[in-house]
Amino acid sequence: MAEKERIGVYPGTFDPITSGHMDIIQRACKICDRLIIGVAKNAGKGPLFSMEERVDLVQGEVSHLSQAARIEVRPLTGLLMKFAVETNASMIIRGLRAVSDFEYEFQMAGMNAKLNAEIETVFLMASDGQQFVASRFVKEIGKLGGDISRFVSPRIQKALLERFVQADPEGKSTRQTPPFN
Repeated sequence: MAEKERIGVYPGTFDPITSGHMDIIQRACKICDRLIIGVAKNAGKGPLFSMEERVDLVQGEVSHLSQAARIEVRPLTGLLMKFAVETNASMIIRGLRAVSDFEYEFQMAGMNAKLNAEIETVFLMASDGQQFVASRFVKEIGKLGGDISRFVSPRIQKALLERFVQADPEGKSTRQTPPFN
């Protein structure tokens, strides 16, 4: 009897996708046969990029990975557990940066287990050097003219800087440095 394919779902807003997200994606590929990245519609977070833009940005980032053939990027608009069932996932991948993440994720994992005990939540601790990387901090640093090149790829950095210029067409930005090429 053939072993069932291990499908993992890695949900997130990815606004924008960071080096921390990429670290979790690459490590999740080690424990899944196939990884589905669910780009969530989270209006409560007030995303900088539209759902379609975030899906495209994530797809662009994972397309160069050696595991790219085993990764799929999809929009996630409803209940995570429903999405996991629809994709035949056996696990939900979540990244943890700090103790503050754990409390929220622990509660979410418990609720998801009540919704469907067949789908496990797997926590991956952030790697050294990634524990402090958060999309909201990257956006804030970039908006204020700081160097975000250590936290996102050049492609994402360019998209962020272009978005900041669009948001402030009159140049009243608080940027202290010129845009990166």
